[in-house]
This record gives sequence, structure tokens and C-alpha cells, in this order.
Amino acid sequence: MTRNWLWLQILIGWLPVWGLFTMMIVAAHNAPVQLAALEALRMMVAAAVLGILVHRFTGRLPWPYPVQLRFVLLHLLAAGIYAIAWLATISAIESLVQSVRHGQFMLALVIGPGIVPFLTLGVWLYVMIAGVTYGNRAAQRAAETQALAARTQLAALRAQLHPHFLFNALHTVVQLIPVDANGAMRAAEQLAGVLRTAIEEDRDLVSLSDELEFVRRYLAIEGIRFGERLRVREMIDEDALSVKVPSFAVQTLVENAVRHGAAPRAEATTLTITSRMEEDTLVIVVHDDGAGADAATLEAATGTGLRRLRERLRHLYGTRAALAIDAAADRGFCASITVPSGIDAGVAYRSYAHGH
Repeated sequence: MTRNWLWLQILIGWLPVWGLFTMMIVAAHNAPVQLAALEALRMMVAAAVLGILVHRFTGRLPWPYPVQLRFVLLHLLAAGIYAIAWLATISAIESLVQSVRHGQFMLALVIGPGIVPFLTLGVWLYVMIAGVTYGNRAAQRAAETQALAARTQLAALRAQLHPHFLFNALHTVVQLIPVDANGAMRAAEQLAGVLRTAIEEDRDLVSLSDELEFVRRYLAIEGIRFGERLRVREMIDEDALSVKVPSFAVQTLVENAVRHGAAPRAEATTLTITSRMEEDTLVIVVHDDGAGADAATLEAATGTGLRRLRERLRHLYGTRAALAIDAAADRGFCASITVPSGIDAGVAYRSYAHGH
């Protein structure tokens, strides 16, 4: 939150108090509204300035669970001190105003309808300020807790992704060993580079350009395994290359297309990767003309990367991102990701924490 926005919120919060003080002065003294508003403004400013001390005091005295007697007594004492300080401050301000107005020093004691009601109003102001401060701190802690939970769950999802990818990549190399030793050796060398990237990549969001580079290296390994049975086409919008996407998101879609589209077939399978910008949204589509699969069965399968990807999208973007799947049998596999452009990890986390 910027400092200007914080001060604006404080001002808006005190405006109703100003209005209340103005109406009280008009009702008690039958004063003109303009004069009552000026006097109420001085009272409100004094209360707000002293409220800064209340804010700091509540920071040094956290709300205990359960509430303790010492906590209550300290706030009762602080409320009395605040009320007296408020009375003294507005009296000093009024004395200064009267002295300037009459050209000589004048001492004015502002007690309104009486000193006891006035001090009671001061105690009420203290309770209001302290209560709002404690409430704001509780809301901030809740938001931070939600953001931490989102980051923790996201880290767990990413930790699951690496072993899953490692197993599938190693399985590719193992399958090549008995039929093509040279191909297995080349695949192992390429796999080393891919795994280095997978292990060292600790960003949750990467540019689409970086993600596609990783996907191409992955497909190079699969190309050794499938040969002419796997064909790859790319139709990438140049404007989309700098947009941030979840790391390994496109790779997950490509891996599922290879697994469920190309692997079960003896014929050649064409895999198409498309990206396009739609206003402030990036759409990525991975489609193959392979065997296809039942979408419900695919998503319900234990350990599927698609389910983990959907959870990552939810944790990163809330409801602003989506994963759609069309994998009907005999129509190939088609999956699309929709994510908002122009967002970084920090904004994503905070948005999720406040909106969830």
C-alpha cells in the first residue's frame, strides 16, 4: 500500500467523526454550521494526532488470547490519559486561536457540556482508534497468513513437478537403450541439460520465450524416441513472448499431448503449439491429432500434471486464469491456458491472498 493511499484511508475514516462533532456542537450550542465545522475540525485533528500515539501503543501491546486483566487495565489507564491529553490539546489550540484573534494571550478551556461528558467522549475516541487499529492488524495478519499458505502450497506443487518430469524423461532414455544405444546416449546428454534447467529454475513465473525454449529442449529428447512419428508446429504471437506464464506450464501440456496423443499410435502425430494475445490476456493452446482421451478420466487420473497445473493457476491468479481441456477420443488432445498479461509473482500472491 502506498503512503498516499494510506493517508487517504485515514482521512476518509475521520470524516464521519468530523460530521458527528459538528452536529454535536450545533445541537449543544446552537452555533452556525460553519463555525461548528471549524471547531469540530480542530477537535478531530487533535484526536487524530494523538491517535498516532495510540497506534504505536497498541503495537507494543498485542491483543492476548485469551484476554487478560492486565491488558484491560492498561488500556483503561491509556484511555484516561488519552482523554485528558485530548482535552488539553484542544484547549491549547483554542487558546492559540483566541489569542491570535484578540491580539493578546487568552486561556481557553474547552469542556463543552461538562468536563465529565467531554472526558467520556475522549475515552470513546480512544476505544474507537484502538479497536480499528487492532482490527486492521488482525486483517493484515490474516492476509499474510493466506499469502504464506498460497506460497507454501505452490512450493509443494512445484516440488511434485520435478520428480514427475524426471521420471518421465528417464523412462524415455531407458526405452531407447535396448533399441538405439547411440540415440539413448544423445538423449541422456540432452536430458542432463533439461534437468539442470528444471532443478535450477526457482521462479514461479517465467517469460513465454523462456518456457518455449525449455519445451523445445524437451521435445528434442522425445524426438529421438519417436523419430518421424512426432511432428511439431509452432504458431507463436511475437507480442506474447515477453508475457509471464507459470514455469513448466506449457511443458506440462506438451508432455500430456505426447503421452496421450503420440505414444499410443503407430502413425505420425502432429503437435501444434499456439499462442495469441486477446487484449490483456494470453491464450496458449497445445493440440495434437493423436489418439485422444476421455477428458474426465484424464483429469481424475492419480498424479496427473494437469491437475497440479490447475492448482498452480488457482494459487497464482485466483479466478483470472483457466485451464480448458478437450480430449475426446478420435479427435486428438487439445488443452488451453488463459492467463492475464502484465502480472508478476508478488502481485499475484497479494491478489490471491486478499481475494481468496
